[in-house]
Amino acid sequence: MSGYHHVLIAVDLTDDSSKVVQKGLEIAGRYGAQLSLLHVVEFIPVDPAGEALLPPPVDLEGDLAKGARQRLDALCETHGLKGAPRRVEIGVIKIQIVRVAAEVKADLIVLGSHERHGLALLLGSTEKAILHKAPCDVLAVRLS
Repeated sequence: MSGYHHVLIAVDLTDDSSKVVQKGLEIAGRYGAQLSLLHVVEFIPVDPAGEALLPPPVDLEGDLAKGARQRLDALCETHGLKGAPRRVEIGVIKIQIVRVAAEVKADLIVLGSHERHGLALLLGSTEKAILHKAPCDVLAVRLS
C-alpha cells in the first residue's frame, strides 16, 4: 500500500476532539488523503431507576443531532476544514462508525481512546469493537 487515500475522523465532540482531528489532519496531509469527519449521536433515554424508556413524543434525537452538527461545524472551522465532508449519524456508535467507514471507502479511521478502569475494562470498549469490525486500519489516539 502506498499510504492512505481516505481518512475518516470519528469525534465525540468533547474537548479532546481537537487532538483527534489534529492527528487525522497530520496523517491525511502526509499522504495527500481525502478527509471526512463523523460524529454519532447515541441517545437512549433512561429513567432515574435505570430502566430504558420509550422515546417521548418530542424529537430529542433530532435536537441532539442538530446541536451536534453545529458543534461539528465549529470544530471543522477551528481546524480550517470549512469545506471538509462531515456527517452526523444517529445510532450505536461502533456500528455507525464501521458502516460509514465502509460506505465512504475509508482506509483509515482515526478516533479517540480514553483510559478504562474497573468495570469498563471488563465490558469492553467502543474502540475495541471498531478495531475488530472495521473494514480498514484504525488509529486510536490516546486521550487523557
